[in-house]
Amino acid sequence: MRANHVRRRLQAGEPSVGTWLSLPSPEAAEYVSRLGFDWLVVDTEHNPIDIRTLAQMFAAMAASRVAPMVRIPWNAPEHFKRVLDAGAWGMVVPMVNTREEAEQAVSAARYYPDGTRSVGGGRFPMSFDAGAEEYFRNANDNILVVLQIEHIQGVENADAILGVPGVDACFIGPNDLAASMGLGLGVPLESDDPRLVEAIAEIRNACVRNGVAPGIHTSGAAGVNQRIAEGFQFCALASELRYMLSGLRADLAELNWAPADAVDTGTSVGGAAVRY
Repeated sequence: MRANHVRRRLQAGEPSVGTWLSLPSPEAAEYVSRLGFDWLVVDTEHNPIDIRTLAQMFAAMAASRVAPMVRIPWNAPEHFKRVLDAGAWGMVVPMVNTREEAEQAVSAARYYPDGTRSVGGGRFPMSFDAGAEEYFRNANDNILVVLQIEHIQGVENADAILGVPGVDACFIGPNDLAASMGLGLGVPLESDDPRLVEAIAEIRNACVRNGVAPGIHTSGAAGVNQRIAEGFQFCALASELRYMLSGLRADLAELNWAPADAVDTGTSVGGAAVRY
């Protein structure tokens, strides 16, 4: 059975870098999986990706060494069960604000006696190159549980949340955190607003106190380097959609050309305020 190298790296105190997959595309997942990331998180919280497409995206990643992960829509047991049976090596759980919510997430991710995950069929053994019995014996030691602290309530309860046994990593969502603090929408991921800087530092320090790997979303390579220097380990490099759009946008801006039917539709998809 393949070991979850991401979980091992985080336990050893090493940084681990991945990116978000926003497009419901097995083909895009396959291409990105060959780039050398440690992990890829399929974002089913904010994107129209159903469970069958998710399983196909995981299958497309299988020939690479990348760890297939998913951000589930919400902290509900049925989401854990379905994505794990589809072959996820770990979950990012959004908006965890209390110790009870953290305990619920860990329980849903683990088989008895460590949790309440239901035993059933699925493609999960193939995801780890294992048979079903081998998977059942080793799953609890390989599934990665990453809790998102992205609200000021979660910051206030950080030690209680991160003190729950079985939490492997914490992932900070700077945009939602800034919004919950009244700092507005679309705040830069590496904002220097002292209130946001202080809140992020408090979460990171709570991770250190509780032996949990700190993680955070970044806008790009400079952001990842900054966060690794600050002690973060589980670092997300924007998303495949962000890079696709930014690359095309940059080259379009260099052309001595404009489409004949160019119309200002009022959309902000091409604007700096939208983050993918």
